[in-house]
Parts: sequence; C-alpha cells; structure tokens
Amino acid sequence: MKLKLSSLLLAFAFLMSMSVVLPSGAFAAKELVVADFDTGDKPNNIGGDFGGWDKDPNDDTQGTQMSFEPDDALGDPAGYAIRLDYDVDSPNPAYNGFWMKLNGEDATAYNTLTFYVKGDAGAGFTKRVKLELKDMTNKPSPYIVTGITEQWKKVSIPFEKFRRITDWKSLNEFVIVFDDINSSPKTGTIFVDHVALSAE
Repeated sequence: MKLKLSSLLLAFAFLMSMSVVLPSGAFAAKELVVADFDTGDKPNNIGGDFGGWDKDPNDDTQGTQMSFEPDDALGDPAGYAIRLDYDVDSPNPAYNGFWMKLNGEDATAYNTLTFYVKGDAGAGFTKRVKLELKDMTNKPSPYIVTGITEQWKKVSIPFEKFRRITDWKSLNEFVIVFDDINSSPKTGTIFVDHVALSAE
C-alpha cells in the first residue's frame, strides 16, 4: 500500500511539473537578433556585411552615408545604432540607402521582422522609408514604413506583408531605401537599431 501511494505521489508530482513547464516553453517568445550593432563594427550578429549604397556613386548630388552612433534603442549605455545620413535632393532620379546581408538565414521558425527606428530632429528626417527584404532570388519585396518620429519606435512587420518572398529558408538581404518620391524632406538623418526575426 505504501509503495502504491508513493508511486501515485511521484506520478502526481511529475504531472504537476509538466503542467508548469510545458506552457511556459510552448509560449516563450523566440527572437533571432540579426544586428544590434553593439560592437560598433562589422559584421552583424550572423556574420553578414552591411553599409550604405548609392544608385550612382558618380553622382555627388545624392547618396547615403552610414556611421555608428552611441545611441542604443534599448538603452544600453555601451551600445550603438546605425546612423544614416541620406540625400535624394538631386536634379537626377535619386535613390539610395542601407543594405545588410542575411547570409541565407533560415527564417521558417519566425513570422515577423522587427527593428527600431527614429529620426534626427536637428538634421530633419523623412517620416516614411521603403524597406525591402530579399530571398536568394534577389527580387525585392517592398514594404513602406511610416510614422517615424524623434523617439525610438519598434517596427514589427509580419512576413505575410513581404509577398514576393518565396523561400523563407534562405534570406539574402535587408535593405532600406530613400528615394525622391517617398523621402520628405529629401535630405536628413534616421537611426536604425536591433534588427531581428521574431515569433511574435
């Protein structure tokens, strides 16, 4: 009888532990931080290169300059963000921005792209930018980010918004685009930090 009772108690304890452990594991948020820029240097957290790009490097009336800024979106005093000084005020068709390699990252465990963004009040800034995500076909899948302010804002974009992505098992590139259509004012500065893939 004592043996049976102890067995029942052990079984009950096991079931109770399962009921406590399983839900927390099942609902735990998952996130892959692609780039927090906290080293103040390249590469990103998954080994990918990044930088500013210009439609026409020979046209000095337009361009994006990238630099590291000691202004962390999550408040880390030792952290950095990316500063993007853009200029699309050109007599020629103008677009440029920021690119970052994703190195074929498998995103199938996630469903949302997230990052933080803010504008520089002193330099001025566009309230909207075009974001592009690419898989290995390299076809850009665009999304317009709006509502940029002077304060850090978390942007969360469900994968379903990137309609041209056909292979989530192998992502190639994250791109921010400033252009003479969406960018107003046509010169300014925004900051970007903590780019991540999330299972929100």
